[in-house]
Order: sequence, then structure tokens, then C-alpha cells
Amino acid sequence: MGKIIAITNQKGGVGKTTTSINLAAGLSRHGKKILLIDIDPQGNATTGIGANKDEIQESMYDVLIGQATLKSIIIPDVIESIDLAPATISLAGADVYLMEHSEENQNILLERIKPVRDNYDFILIDCPPSLGLINRNALACADSVLIPIQAEYYALEGLAQLLSSIRFVQKMFNKDLTIEGIVLTMFDSRTKLSFEVMSEVKKYFNEKVYKTHIPRNIKISESPSHGLSIFDYDKGGAGAVAYEELVKEVLANNGK
Repeated sequence: MGKIIAITNQKGGVGKTTTSINLAAGLSRHGKKILLIDIDPQGNATTGIGANKDEIQESMYDVLIGQATLKSIIIPDVIESIDLAPATISLAGADVYLMEHSEENQNILLERIKPVRDNYDFILIDCPPSLGLINRNALACADSVLIPIQAEYYALEGLAQLLSSIRFVQKMFNKDLTIEGIVLTMFDSRTKLSFEVMSEVKKYFNEKVYKTHIPRNIKISESPSHGLSIFDYDKGGAGAVAYEELVKEVLANNGK
């Protein structure tokens, strides 16, 4: 049964989608079969992993409103051993639909995932930068949450809201939801600020903070615009080395 990890932070620009893509790519390089689910209406994980939005007929919007099955929209092997459930801008309307059908749709994503779950080792969900109903649905179906935090002055701003949302979902819909880990992104080892942020984050999360931090690196920023993971765009570079170390931590923490 595939482990479901929601990758989320309601703050934008923290490396959430980049981490989703590169974690998926890194896990696949270790022989794991991955499903990457894009539920961000911006669809950046979809294009960032190499899918062509113009060719997408049905997306996660159709899945969430019950007009398509998850299996029917999956694009197989966008990268070897990685399947993609894509998103398009139409997904922006899903929050309204879920709100109108809130009572019966708190766990709709879990119901959609169940038929394909056994086909994968890991199912990664790239969540939107918000705390709306789409995001709540992802938390309701996930086994754990991975939170990327940018190593900057306002890193912890809004984090209390995210943790409150996680606790709400734990109480109401998913008592087994855990925090998979916290990864510091855009870490600049030349600045005192990055280390201060790391120290502050560790005060809150202790052992949940990954030893690996993702450096501020132009190649990491460029790779999604080419539809490539960092492993294909800059193999052997600092970004690829860092994400490989993160992948090893995730595998070790899951006994794999």
C-alpha cells in the first residue's frame, strides 16, 4: 500500500512544488514507483515535471467533482517510474464545489485514491498554498505531512495556522495524520539568518527537522521551467546532491 505524503505550506514561494517534483524523482531513482498528484490550480508540478498542459483533457478537478476516476486521468511515466495526476486552472473551481458539498466530500480524495493506492510505493500530493478545502482534503487522506520552510526572516509566519489546520483534521477526519518532516529550503550557508531560522525551526519541531537542507541554488530554480527534475537538469550539482540526501532521509524514516 502506497504511503500518502501531502507536501504543503500555505505560504507561497517556499519550494513546495520543487520539493514535490524532486522528491518524486529522487525516490524513483531508488526503485520506488511514485504517483505525483497535483492539486494546486497553478499546475506548476504538472508543467515542472514535463507534462504539456495543452494536451490534458481531464485533470484533478474532474476527479474531485466526480466526473472522472483518478486512474483515467493519470499520465503514466512522465519520468520513468513516476505517474502524474495533473492539474489545470479549472481546479480553482473545486473549492467552491467542495464547499457546496462539504458534508459528503471531506474525504473525497481518499476515496478517489483507494483504487490505485496499491500500485505505488509513495503517493505525493503537491498542495496549493492555502488552507482551503482542497488542502484540507489532502490532509484528510494523507498518512503524513511534509512541510518545506524557506530559510528567511518570515519563515514561521503563518505556520501556527497550518499546524492548527493539521490538528483540526486530526481531530475531525484523520486521527493518524503525522508530520513526516520539516525541510529547510533556499538555505544560504553564507548568512547568519539561515542558521538562525534553522535554530528557531528546530525549537518548534525538534527531531522532525531533516538534517538535509536545500541550498539556494539557481539550477534548482531553473529546472522546472525546463520540465526537468534537478537530477536530470544538473546531475551532480549542489541541488541534486541535497535532494538525494533528503530522499535518503525519507526512505530511512520509512524503513525502506
